[in-house]
Amino acid sequence: MKTVAIIGSQWGDEGKGKVTDYYSKDVDLVVRYQGGNNAGHTIVIDGEKFKLHIIPSGILRGGKKAVIGNGLVVDPKVLIDEIEGLQKRGISTDDLLLSDRAHIIMPYHKKMDEVEERLKGVYGAGTTRKGIGPCYSDKIARFGIRVVDLYNKGVFKKKLENIVPIKNKILQALGEDIEYGVEDIYEEYIRYADVLEPHVVDTSVLLHEALSDGKKIMFEGAQGTHLDIDHGVYPYGTSSNTVAGGCSPGTGIGPKAMDEIIGIVKAYTSRVGTGPFPTELHDDVGEAIREKGGEYGTTTGRPRRCGWLDLVMVRYSARINTFTGLAITKMDVLDIVDEIKVCTHYELDGEEVYHFPADIERLGEYEPIYRTFESWDEQDWTSVAKKGYDALPAKAKEYLEFIEQNVNVPIKMVSVGPGREQTIVR
Repeated sequence: MKTVAIIGSQWGDEGKGKVTDYYSKDVDLVVRYQGGNNAGHTIVIDGEKFKLHIIPSGILRGGKKAVIGNGLVVDPKVLIDEIEGLQKRGISTDDLLLSDRAHIIMPYHKKMDEVEERLKGVYGAGTTRKGIGPCYSDKIARFGIRVVDLYNKGVFKKKLENIVPIKNKILQALGEDIEYGVEDIYEEYIRYADVLEPHVVDTSVLLHEALSDGKKIMFEGAQGTHLDIDHGVYPYGTSSNTVAGGCSPGTGIGPKAMDEIIGIVKAYTSRVGTGPFPTELHDDVGEAIREKGGEYGTTTGRPRRCGWLDLVMVRYSARINTFTGLAITKMDVLDIVDEIKVCTHYELDGEEVYHFPADIERLGEYEPIYRTFESWDEQDWTSVAKKGYDALPAKAKEYLEFIEQNVNVPIKMVSVGPGREQTIVR
């Protein structure tokens, strides 16, 4: 295996940070291919917690190149703060590389995000208001600023002189008493460019050379399949392609380079933001799962909505991502409940529905149909992980093997806690 992609199968927050950290031990480069600092990964190493928002989690392994691909939108201040934060904790960032084709989040993007989200009302996506969507909008409209532009000062200044007055007029028309200055933005971002310059490369060339040299690459996704701009719960998702297919345009590597695609499945379901959620729990069980699982956003701290595992969602993700294996996370959280439910399909108007629908506005009308499993007793999960898959409680294995059979993809990893040592490879 030369390449592996790690993809969330639900609404994000599936525990990709831990899984990517685990797989990164066997690769030479870890590459993130989409999103921005609206996403986050939490990794626990020897009891120490690291929260990363834009830098690939492979940076924590040491000796690995951590690559920010062209498919991302980058807030340079956030990136610099994250670099400095890692350095203060003794983590080297010498091997961090940033694509010269990535787009840059500007101050007006963040303000536009805030204003548009407020004006959208019930169609608001519950964004983090970090400028991600408006930056992607400018990218698609061919009106964006890329990393490479920061190093051609004449071009950068000219673009700002064209773009900033237009953004000011739009914001003022929307009722905002604000006026961005070209010189202020120019001076601020040139300072960022000076700090980031040692990290900036053509990452597509870098990755192709690495593959030619026999190096192993891991592609790290942010968010999850059901937030994908094309295949997710539109319009309640994110602004990029979170699916495995996004690896190619987001990094400059052709689709034939993909050897293995691992889908991350949380043992239950959670999400942040607005939008329908068929298996959501509005009771003490949902609250207990949230607290035991620490279900609060890495980036925002917002409490996540929690519910039972929805296999309609996961089967859909397996199909469009062509998963070659599954990694099941947070199995340890479910030992606090007496029984566990799994949604196998929906019903609508008396008909059974096995495929995830495109009509998101009606998704709230679909009734989830459940299969019920007995839970398992609380375990010393670190000891269980050391002994391997066979040491799992019989009821936990029954639950896992039902998932595997229903999705028709083999389970290759089971996570039973946040630590590296609480991982079972099957």
